[in-house]
Amino acid sequence: MTTPAAAAVSLSADEARRIALRAQGFLGAPDRRAGVRGVLRHLGAVQLDTISVLARSHELVPYARLGAVGRGAVEAAYWSEGHAFEYWSHAACVLPMEEWPHFAFRRRANRARGHRWHILADQDRSTRAVLDRLRAEGPLTSTGLGGAKNGGEWFQWSETKIAVEWLLDIGEVVCTERRSWKRVYDLAERAVPDALFHDGLDDRECLRRLVALAGRSLGVGTRADIADYHRLKGEQVDAVIADSGLVPVEVEGWGRPAWADPAALATVPRGRHRTTLLSPFDSLVWDRARTERVFGFTHRLEAYVPKAQRIHGYFAMPLLAGGRLRGRVDPAREGTTLVARQLSLASPGDARHMAAALREAAEWVGCDAVRVERAATPQEAAAVTAELAAL
Repeated sequence: MTTPAAAAVSLSADEARRIALRAQGFLGAPDRRAGVRGVLRHLGAVQLDTISVLARSHELVPYARLGAVGRGAVEAAYWSEGHAFEYWSHAACVLPMEEWPHFAFRRRANRARGHRWHILADQDRSTRAVLDRLRAEGPLTSTGLGGAKNGGEWFQWSETKIAVEWLLDIGEVVCTERRSWKRVYDLAERAVPDALFHDGLDDRECLRRLVALAGRSLGVGTRADIADYHRLKGEQVDAVIADSGLVPVEVEGWGRPAWADPAALATVPRGRHRTTLLSPFDSLVWDRARTERVFGFTHRLEAYVPKAQRIHGYFAMPLLAGGRLRGRVDPAREGTTLVARQLSLASPGDARHMAAALREAAEWVGCDAVRVERAATPQEAAAVTAELAAL
């Protein structure tokens, strides 16, 4: 790192990559004492998604950093004791409860809009009915409230579902956990601790805090990177970044202004690299443009691409090894066998990294065997199979 006179700190591309890895929990010894809750606080947001292959994405995120933490322990760490809530951040995300005040700006904007994209014939009556049920009966799913759908397609929500999601948008109701993948709703006044249950921060302070948190979680990022983390607008970032505590930096090859967490610049990033498979929704790689810039790795989720048009598979998971993205694999489970339906490697030497990551993932999800079904070349398939046999 160099600091020319009267200029921003200059970082090499390699320094920026290592700062990003450390900020995301992939460089250095993991904080096992803090565990899953520590990972959530450190990242600030863990994305949820309906797809489950090895496990759901919000389970894969702490696994990637901590190793084989029990899946039940992951869920308990998120949801027990009012530690977290679900709300719209980068997408639908698990968020630390202490971030509740920071999203007041979004709740106010939703309230000002007046309704969701679904329109209720009598919104006041419908929302009162939901609040009365929650007040009388405690936390409920939409099924417990009377049903999520009117029949037909998934988006044809019932009046009750529309009402409770509107209340969630404006902060009168909070999602306190997922149960069998259904949101569990409770009154925000009951679920959010008194010290946090307020919308006292004005919009600018909410944005300033979220920009600061995004910068800390990224380590270093451009305006677009920082905005994308909690899905802010570029002009919202511009309005507060000077007061966020982040410092301007110039990163080799990025070709655009960037900012860094000053704590990330204070020490040279060193330590052990984790070898693991990443969910496509992991915050290290969820921003595809940033992933290409930082790692030189192009990744796309192909789950919604017609099967015949997929290149890397339904749920291709990037392989992280030695601080770089060294390949990808589309996994599946057949009984107690983890199947690598399709894999590819950056170089022949990465076969051992892929084998190690597959074996660890298999053990985590209770599989006792790993089989390579297909690879970019027969040589890659043979090399990974041989490395698996040697483990």
